Amino acid sequence: MECGSLLPDSLVLEIFLRLPHDAVLRAGLTCRQWLAVSRDEFLWRELFYSYYRIPRSVPRHPASVSWYREFKRLFDCIPCVEVQTLREHSDQVLHLAFSHRGHRFSSCSKDCTVKLWDTERTDGSISLVHSSSMRQFNWGYTQFSQFNADDTLLLVSGVYLGPHHSSSGEIAVISLENYTLLSRVRNKPYDVFGCWLNETHLISGNLHWIGNMTSCSVLWLNKAFQDIESENVNVVKRLFKIQNINASTIRTVMVAHCRRHDNPDLLLDYEAQSQAQALRQKGQQQHHQPLLFDLGTSGSEEDDEEEDNEEREARCHGPPSGRNPQPTISGLEQVMQSCKNVGKRELQIETHVAKVMGRAHTKVPDSSLIEPSEPGEGEDKTYLLFTTGSLTYSPHQIGIKRIKPDQMTTSGPVLGEERRSDEFFDSLDHVIDIHGHIIGMGLSPDHRYLYVNSRAWPAGCVISDPMSPPPIAEEIDLHVIDLKSLREERRSLRAHRAFTPNDECFFIFLDVSRDFVASGAEDKHGYIWDRHYNICLARLAHDDVVNSVAFSPADQELLLSASDDSTIKVWRSPRMVRLAQSATRPTRNRSLLSSWLSRNKNSTSSSSVNGKL
Repeated sequence: MECGSLLPDSLVLEIFLRLPHDAVLRAGLTCRQWLAVSRDEFLWRELFYSYYRIPRSVPRHPASVSWYREFKRLFDCIPCVEVQTLREHSDQVLHLAFSHRGHRFSSCSKDCTVKLWDTERTDGSISLVHSSSMRQFNWGYTQFSQFNADDTLLLVSGVYLGPHHSSSGEIAVISLENYTLLSRVRNKPYDVFGCWLNETHLISGNLHWIGNMTSCSVLWLNKAFQDIESENVNVVKRLFKIQNINASTIRTVMVAHCRRHDNPDLLLDYEAQSQAQALRQKGQQQHHQPLLFDLGTSGSEEDDEEEDNEEREARCHGPPSGRNPQPTISGLEQVMQSCKNVGKRELQIETHVAKVMGRAHTKVPDSSLIEPSEPGEGEDKTYLLFTTGSLTYSPHQIGIKRIKPDQMTTSGPVLGEERRSDEFFDSLDHVIDIHGHIIGMGLSPDHRYLYVNSRAWPAGCVISDPMSPPPIAEEIDLHVIDLKSLREERRSLRAHRAFTPNDECFFIFLDVSRDFVASGAEDKHGYIWDRHYNICLARLAHDDVVNSVAFSPADQELLLSASDDSTIKVWRSPRMVRLAQSATRPTRNRSLLSSWLSRNKNSTSSSSVNGKL
């Protein structure tokens, strides 16, 4: 269609700049001239920044080809349309994990089962393929699972209910070939969770109390199963032994395999990038080298003469509360009760003595491991990441230990010759203080960036009593840590909320895809952000607290969310929903306008939020 009286393109563009994006698309259907103007790059650049409320200092994603297509990607490719609700669990669903291929995922629940699901049905729906109950092993519930690198084994972590109402953790390894149980490993405290180091070895924890507020966390490397021919070969070996003070313990261990960081999957620090570009133009670029830190030793644990003290365990690791699916403090009330019987002055003396003992009996860092690399050189690194603390029992720090290649197997000598008899503890290679209560962590697909959920402490607060941490914010901050520089990025995400008091915080699992990051929240929603633009794109509604989310590694337009409402919801992007609906009809191109109309039809099942909430 041609317009009878043509307006100048510049005037049409001025009019379109004052219209919302959907009106521009509708106007573009009027005639060829308006259609051409409605695809103008300058127009869509202005619509992009205004609609998504992105600072104009943030550049367009380097992988995008046009402003129009980038607008459409954020509008049409977000997994925000609910397509299926899985109701096979009978209690709160706590955690979701995809296989590396994306063909299966697992779910853990307060009903004490771990379930496996198939995502490759021809009709596009998801179905249950296996369910294992762990009650026969005296578990209270399952809380975490993880597939090994080749998707042949499943690690399942749960809460083990011991005598005298004590509770520690246990890790089970299940074969995905025939669903048989291959091994069980003690894991203490239970919120260490455990993780895979490689295809055949997993990391677990143990905790020894050596005072009212002083303890020692031991991290163990375990072989997932013992071969018949490995009768005389080690199947367990100590990785690290770390001192804890002020009632803190090591929790939430995970492994990051950092592959030289040559091609990061996103660009984050725009200010730093612009400064670096200016320096390069002036010929004054300074090469920043990643720091290398002491690795500690791989010596195995000395013969443990300490028998399990049930009274101590009952006092420090009581049963988890019924309200909180993932308590970050095991038996907090019991720990606080024990400290009430000791004067504040005595607790301060204990902490001082523990610090002195730690300085005297911690392995000295190896200076050869902290020398910077030559400019331009890269190096694969494996980091062990975990939450810890030094001021209070609330986990408020990220601890980092580098794992050397010779530490990735249980074979070799049991006792490390490099450890002197007076070196009881391993030192941390690096610590990042979040200044708040950490309630979740997740790695980017390339393992360069660590995303951390936390609830901030008040600015300038001083902690005088380790058993009385400061109040925490209702808003959850999502921090980003670059594992190349081991520094926190200055731009944190905020949109989701939590309301549980600081002494009852529980874990909220998050997940990261190539372009997006998602998290649960206590406000009965899951949230999705764009990693590059730092904006919240969607809210995913449930009937109760959302504990976990998971992107499919094969398709980031497929997302799962798990909730206290006992359901798992399956979310797909408007684009994928449209493709599925047109599979039985002749294929035809759909414009952004039809995407918008289709998306509005699904507004009852999903709620999209753009820009600030």
